[in-house]
Amino acid sequence: MPDSDSGQGDPPLSPRALARLRFRKMMMWMAMVSLVAAIAAVIIVAQSDSGFHIHMLIATALGVGLTVLLGTALMSLAFLSASSGHDDQAAQSQKRDDQ
Repeated sequence: MPDSDSGQGDPPLSPRALARLRFRKMMMWMAMVSLVAAIAAVIIVAQSDSGFHIHMLIATALGVGLTVLLGTALMSLAFLSASSGHDDQAAQSQKRDDQ
């Protein structure tokens, strides 16, 4: 139900807030992908080793999960930076400095 005293919906988001929202949404999906990758790695390690140790499984889960999460976070930031125009501003500044 819309707010009756404003007459309009929420104000439009700033580009910065919109980029932050897009990044959080992407990272939620990537956290799920990271969790699936960690679970798959633990299952593979547990099935391939007859004498598995719990510490090895924990290390595998943390290593794979955090590596996938870090890689996807960096790629997401590069993607958002390119789509927001920040890279264009930096390139123009570099061209002015070279001249």
